[in-house]
Amino acid sequence: MRLALGLSLALVVTASAETASKHPFGAHDWATLRNASAVAVSPDGKDILYQVSFGGEKGRTNHEWHLIHPDGSDVRKVELSDDFHPAGFTLDGHALYGTFKINDQSQFAVFPIDSLKARATPSVTVMLPSGIQGAAASPDGARYAILADPRTPDALAKVRTVVEAEQTSLYVVNADGTNGKWWCQDLKDIAGGPAIEGSGAIAWSADGNSLAVLSSTPKIGFHYVKSFVDTCSASGSRRVTEIANSVSGIAFVNGGHDIAFLSTTTSVLTPDHLWTVAVAGGKPKDVTPKLDASAVSLEPDPRGKAWVLINRGVQNEIDSYDDGELKPAYRWPDGITRGLPAYSEYVGSPEQLAFTVTDPEHAANVAVAQGTALHRITNEGDEQLAKIDLGQVRAVHWTSKEGIALEGIATFPAGYQEGRKYPFLVLPHGGPEANDELGLDPFSRTIAGLGYIVLQPEYRGSTGYGTEFLDAIYQHFGDRAFHDVDSATDYAIAQGWADPQKLAIFGWSAGGFMTSWTVTQTGRYRAAIEGAGITDWASFMWTSDIQQIDYDQRWAAEDPDAFRKFSAVDFADKVTTPLLIEHGDADKRVPTFQGQEFFEALRAYGKTVRFVTYPGSPHFPVLWEQRLDVFREIEAWLKKYNS
Repeated sequence: MRLALGLSLALVVTASAETASKHPFGAHDWATLRNASAVAVSPDGKDILYQVSFGGEKGRTNHEWHLIHPDGSDVRKVELSDDFHPAGFTLDGHALYGTFKINDQSQFAVFPIDSLKARATPSVTVMLPSGIQGAAASPDGARYAILADPRTPDALAKVRTVVEAEQTSLYVVNADGTNGKWWCQDLKDIAGGPAIEGSGAIAWSADGNSLAVLSSTPKIGFHYVKSFVDTCSASGSRRVTEIANSVSGIAFVNGGHDIAFLSTTTSVLTPDHLWTVAVAGGKPKDVTPKLDASAVSLEPDPRGKAWVLINRGVQNEIDSYDDGELKPAYRWPDGITRGLPAYSEYVGSPEQLAFTVTDPEHAANVAVAQGTALHRITNEGDEQLAKIDLGQVRAVHWTSKEGIALEGIATFPAGYQEGRKYPFLVLPHGGPEANDELGLDPFSRTIAGLGYIVLQPEYRGSTGYGTEFLDAIYQHFGDRAFHDVDSATDYAIAQGWADPQKLAIFGWSAGGFMTSWTVTQTGRYRAAIEGAGITDWASFMWTSDIQQIDYDQRWAAEDPDAFRKFSAVDFADKVTTPLLIEHGDADKRVPTFQGQEFFEALRAYGKTVRFVTYPGSPHFPVLWEQRLDVFREIEAWLKKYNS
């Protein structure tokens, strides 16, 4: 008994010492945390190429490249030039293809793996006048399809910028870099960016002789969105169908007889269902009409199957579509998969899949399929996270005052004690047609590290809850979505988590809108932080770099009151909450003047407001010294106004 008691006391003392040696998650932990993501699988299925990313005290994110066997053995670091971004293996598996920065333009290049350590020159280079966006290998390995702007660059580009609609066309070249030519030159508005980045706009046929191509109306010159599906070969293009909405992802399926893609029946421009159309042409068919989730990404594989990423609430699953049936295939039980699986692009390759997985207590890592389950084979970030006291994370559910069933992710501070009230922050996500995922979220973790309980609400307009829930945000961002976000605070107070006298709100982008709008509608929050938020809808619709009519397709000039209705700048006099505004000064998604305008109006009304911009920063800073300052400002603001 004495021995057992002694061992028990020793274990308690050891556990207490380990806990005491740990620290809460902070911004510097985020900056240095290593994450791994699967990129490609070799044609023989014996090697997985993966990328390890991590930041630091300053500069851009660092990237390392590694090869690993599917059983987790034989990890080798591949020394790549910082200017080369690999996308996949060549057919023989001895080289990598991808984009290579030459004279500040991304061009297509192939590097033999064995020569990479010597910083060799590419074995194949394709130079196009305006660079390239991305590339995809044909299933037989004979060709590459390259997406690029076909126009010659402006000779005076260093002294002026001529604003025009963007163009993207299709350039096809043999695997050895010969016989390159533009295919289907009438297709100049190919959508979705590079196929290698997921939800791409092109897909090869099984025989490698043609491609399915997705195009859409460009932003400039069009108020409404239409999408087009074509087949394209060396002899020209053929229109398959036209869709009066947004579309993403494309694949040949059902033995090559049909083309699959993602689209929607909603007013918002977010594809959420799987559709097919006969290659011969005709009316598209929604093959998931009763989907109570959201199909958010689609890619083909060389066996004629399409992989589909399905958001189901704050988690997701990967489904396969073949022979007219969508079937659940893989799921990371305690978290999520980041994107679709990586695999070999070539016919005859084994079906070796590699996934990127994460959960609230682990950084992103590589996993492989073992039967129907996923097995993690890398451990990036584990050593660092073992030294951090991570509070609990829960998926929670509640019903709002309006009777809306809602879900959210609650993150608790280290050492959380049941029954004690804590400072509280509600963190609405960006998008808005997106969702928070049950992974390791640096924003909520960093704020929880300050002693806060953080709740991320999946408001109406979020993906993962079906078409009706997604469509509900259209023309109702400032009432329905706002009420859902505010109900998260009601829920946290009712649970006894949140101190009603220490409430805060913070969001970026669409979440920044939600923050700026909320403080014009209620004074319940003692501190607010708005990052790159929309504050003036009428001007935002025309000046964002992408189409934004998913919020409201009316013409602002014809019905200005509809846009003023939810514009925070027109209600600046109502604000009583101290507001911190942070914005990149090179932001094209939500132009910086949105923050400037709101700041100046608030200051003129004598409100408590601070405006911080980040030189050269896009929609969210890419330099780590700026990212760290974002949270330095947030911490100081919360300490000053919500302590």
